[in-house]
Amino acid sequence: MPEFRVLAVNPGSTSTKIAVYEKGKELFSVNLTHPAEEISKYPKIIDQYEFRRDVILATLKEREIQTSSLSAVVGRGGLLRSIPGGTYKVNEKMLQDLHAGLQGEHASNLGGLIAHSIAEPLGVPAFIVDPVVVDEMETLARYTGRPEIKRRSIFHALNLKAAARKAAGELGKKYDEINLIVAHLGSGISIGAHKKGRVVDVNNALNGDGPIAPERAGSLPAWGLVSFVLDNGHSKQDMKKLLAGKGGVVAYLGTSDMREVENKVKAGDKKAAEVLGAVAYTCSKEIGSLAAVLEGKVDAIVLTGGLAYYKTFVEWIRKRVEFIAPLKVYAGENEMQSLVEGALRVLAGEETAQEY
Repeated sequence: MPEFRVLAVNPGSTSTKIAVYEKGKELFSVNLTHPAEEISKYPKIIDQYEFRRDVILATLKEREIQTSSLSAVVGRGGLLRSIPGGTYKVNEKMLQDLHAGLQGEHASNLGGLIAHSIAEPLGVPAFIVDPVVVDEMETLARYTGRPEIKRRSIFHALNLKAAARKAAGELGKKYDEINLIVAHLGSGISIGAHKKGRVVDVNNALNGDGPIAPERAGSLPAWGLVSFVLDNGHSKQDMKKLLAGKGGVVAYLGTSDMREVENKVKAGDKKAAEVLGAVAYTCSKEIGSLAAVLEGKVDAIVLTGGLAYYKTFVEWIRKRVEFIAPLKVYAGENEMQSLVEGALRVLAGEETAQEY
């Protein structure tokens, strides 16, 4: 592999993960935490980008990483316009939309801005890779039963696509040659049907659709939801929090820490086991429905994300879905490596950077 050195930047709400890779291998990585009193100085998330950039540059200096040695900087993609998957070079239009918070304020919007602000003075490219707004859904997948409402594609695209490429490689195939069902199992859960390199159907994980998740309610019975909202006088803002953030496992058990839930199950807590079993059950149903989307032609089912570390949980899903296709498990999120791999595919000429 050519000796490309790439800096990856992945902003979270109160921290920023950074990593430097060379020849595709990690040189170092660190999660930079930002004190609440520091970030609270900024009225909007987007106002933090210069502060966070300076913290990153100071950290690189401490680690004796010369920015002049970088071949590229890659950031986590934010809430941009809906776009196909791939690696995108940060351009002026993207910067404008990130600044504007086109589809909402989110820490991931800082990724492209920080990457660009570090890369531009160096004369090297800045990229984003497979942001959450990747949209490759087929027409039929957008229907809901009410013409005023359409299904939206917002999901853990970075991890789903990276896991899909890894599975394809293990199968001796290219990503665009096979069909896969890939499930990201984290605080939110995304499960997508990958048809010859395109995610043709997937649940909107950001807003809490799909399976029950640690912090997401999942798809709810329509009539029961209407009654719940009207009978309790909930506002739109209330419902957003109850569906995404305070829904799912945390609503039943008071915690979204799945290590704590796992320990409860191991200690014989029947309620915890039943709730976690319901998460596995609804994930399995989602996988089964996507097998129908792919007309039963599924080369593999892939589980990734933090919950994939929990072997009992994986086995609950395996026993329900392995009749469809072999199961592959890649536990964890591997976001930094996935960002770097997206940049390297472009730097190495294996893929052309897309224009936003």
